[in-house]
Amino acid sequence: MLYWNEKVAWIGVLTLMLFAGGCGQAGGGTASRMGLDRQGANEVEKATFAAGCFWGVEADFRDVEGVVKTTVGYTGGHFAKPTYEDVCSDSTGHAEAVLVEFDPNIVTYEKLLQVFWNLHDPTTLNRQGPDRGSQYRSAVFYHNDAQKAAASASKEALEKSGKHKRPIVTEITPADTFWPAEDYHQQYLEKRGQRSCRIR
Repeated sequence: MLYWNEKVAWIGVLTLMLFAGGCGQAGGGTASRMGLDRQGANEVEKATFAAGCFWGVEADFRDVEGVVKTTVGYTGGHFAKPTYEDVCSDSTGHAEAVLVEFDPNIVTYEKLLQVFWNLHDPTTLNRQGPDRGSQYRSAVFYHNDAQKAAASASKEALEKSGKHKRPIVTEITPADTFWPAEDYHQQYLEKRGQRSCRIR
């Protein structure tokens, strides 16, 4: 039978053991969560496409499982921070484009290319439906050599498939500075409960 002082000592030892174990588990849990966050961030890749009015293009890509974020904006031009009015003048060289951030473990870049080819007419030069001008051109802006190779191969395969009677005019060019469009353009159709703004 333990005396009072011995009981107090044992309680102190047990308390220290539990506290040390608890801190170790908490620290390990925090480290694991931080590791997962870093891993998730590292696995998000970027792709940039231009296929006419960026409202409808964005809406189509947002429906793809594995796409984690989309941003509409302007790229491929010759001066910084263009506005919508600047780009609509067809004098800046920019294309209306969509920056797609995606998880390659869920959706491949090749799958995104399929979506891109299917959502517009790649045979019309500087035009999609009623929208005319170089800002509405068809283009793939690749972010690395693997994307360049995949885009070139998919374009060649589409040409050989005979799906289109006219030549494909889609540009395959290195990704340039991407300037996000004004806030009211982001998820424009979704905010208005619409699905498409294109005439195919």
